Amino acid sequence: MTPLSSFLSLFPSVTLALATVSLGYGLWHHSLVGPMLCTFFLYGLPVLAHGLHNRIYPLKNGITYLQGQAYSPWWGSHQMQLIYIAFPALETVLRMVPGLFSAWLRLWGAQVGKRVYWTPALEIADRGLLSIGDGVVFGHRVGLYGHIIKPRRDNLMLFLKPITIGDGSFIGAGSYIGPGATIGAGSYLEAGSEIYPNTTVEPDQEIDHAVAH
Repeated sequence: MTPLSSFLSLFPSVTLALATVSLGYGLWHHSLVGPMLCTFFLYGLPVLAHGLHNRIYPLKNGITYLQGQAYSPWWGSHQMQLIYIAFPALETVLRMVPGLFSAWLRLWGAQVGKRVYWTPALEIADRGLLSIGDGVVFGHRVGLYGHIIKPRRDNLMLFLKPITIGDGSFIGAGSYIGPGATIGAGSYLEAGSEIYPNTTVEPDQEIDHAVAH
């Protein structure tokens, strides 16, 4: 792990600490400044840090390795999103307001169309690696993962690629969609579908057990 990787691994805990201290300050002093700062640290700071980080260390699609002398941009990006994976309620509240969660993802670099329906229970590992069309509906507990990590000899192989979901698609409850997957416009994924990396699904296509179950 490089020095920068070690430094950024502290990002989630520092962010939560700043938010907690800000909220405590506001409660102690009966001031709105505290809650406002808390909101900034929870929602503003990670987005701003991610935008700056991505300008300096842009994510690269394809295969890289996590262990070694080279810094992994994905690692830094992941640390800035980690609090939303550890505490999903932070994003669940955003999904309660129509259009707000889509706007939130666009701040992370995702391409999200109009009238997308996000259920409250959803897991997204890589917010910037999404291209979602208009009118897409996501079922309960869908997982969108723009990366996979696999052991490879004496290292960890990282595969990174955006997920593309076409207009009017329906993603059934409990479905898993891996990096590089392309869901054609108007597709219907049954509940529990597992779309493996680099898989393309077309409308009305029968998904066999090699792709989903």
